[in-house]
Amino acid sequence: MNFALKNIPDRTQKPREYGLTMSMDKGLGHDDVKNFMSVAAPYVDIVKLGFGTAFVTNRLREKIDIYKSHNIPVYFGGTLFEAFLIRGQFDDYLAAVKDYGLDYVEVSDGSITIPHEEKCKYISELAKHVTVLSEVGSKDAAHIIPPYKWIELMQAELNAGATYVIAEARESGNVGVYRGTGEVREGLVQEILTKIPYEKIIWEAPLKAQQVYFLELLGANVNLGNIAPSEVLPLEATRNGLRGDTFHLFLNK
Repeated sequence: MNFALKNIPDRTQKPREYGLTMSMDKGLGHDDVKNFMSVAAPYVDIVKLGFGTAFVTNRLREKIDIYKSHNIPVYFGGTLFEAFLIRGQFDDYLAAVKDYGLDYVEVSDGSITIPHEEKCKYISELAKHVTVLSEVGSKDAAHIIPPYKWIELMQAELNAGATYVIAEARESGNVGVYRGTGEVREGLVQEILTKIPYEKIIWEAPLKAQQVYFLELLGANVNLGNIAPSEVLPLEATRNGLRGDTFHLFLNK
């Protein structure tokens, strides 16, 4: 840090097991990635190449290598996993993950229907090779999953071998654990937390108000995902009580 300030919350140190910031890259150019890393690398724990952008990214291997040079793991968005799966190409997906030297994958079923037992088998198989992030929740705003089911799905996926479960929100932050307005479904979140350890959940929270909600609820070391590259430094300042929304949150701690 650049200054000596008292009453700054203790942040977990990299490589972090919790307190993660997952950033979503939806198409940054190589120079943009280098600039992003030059200022934000200490605060980024994982980068997701959003949805299916990896398929159409020029010089993909070089881009991944830039992130790797800063010790930032990269993974393909869950939509790409689903795109391979629906075409009967699971083995091709695993081969691509290995070919690009990725250490993380995301297993999701937000765009297609996968029987849950089958999804857990994919998680178990992939966990033999890489760290698995499994996403729970639908991208369809009309598909409301009751709290008990969220808990059941999350627990089963952790038991199957997922290291973290991701609470779905999309990059727009208006489905899954959020209402269409972006407002947090507080009852759902708090019920999930009665059974699933907060350290094991990555809450997709692309909007500032959503990030502030989880920081107030769970503290500076909550796992947050789908953070735009331009929002990583603002989020880290917010985690440290250095933004108006959390200015007073840690002063007496």
